Amino acid sequence: MPNSDPLRQHLIELLRMKGAHADFDETVNGFPAELRGRKIPGAPHTAWQLLEHLRIAQEDILDFTRNPDYKEKKWPADYWPAAEAPPDDAAWDKSVAQFRKDLKAIEKLISDPAHDLFARIPHGTGQTLLREALLVADHNAYHIGQLMFVRRTLEH
Repeated sequence: MPNSDPLRQHLIELLRMKGAHADFDETVNGFPAELRGRKIPGAPHTAWQLLEHLRIAQEDILDFTRNPDYKEKKWPADYWPAAEAPPDDAAWDKSVAQFRKDLKAIEKLISDPAHDLFARIPHGTGQTLLREALLVADHNAYHIGQLMFVRRTLEH
């Protein structure tokens, strides 16, 4: 989406993990199915749990930014899956696809000049669209880095 606003452009690049961040697609594409439910010794989460946490948290932030009837989730129970492994390959693929879809929706919100990045979200407690975009980018960068580390460690 072309946009002449440099701040919006920088945010989109940050959300797309451009620059010094691990890339989501590089991290999840071809992730070996047999490793998705395995933990590194001493690690708290499997790749599946990290992927689902990324999806759930991003979806929650997107819901908060758009939904005046937003209902807050319970931390940490609603943000982390109990199962260590996906039930099947389709569940992994569905989670990846939903993550990508929600990220595109966030990018669309950020790209639209009709949405003031600095205006308070009416149903929030002072949050802005800018703050939520930065939160998504920061949260995703952190956990995608973990997911990449899990993958590289388990593959070697």
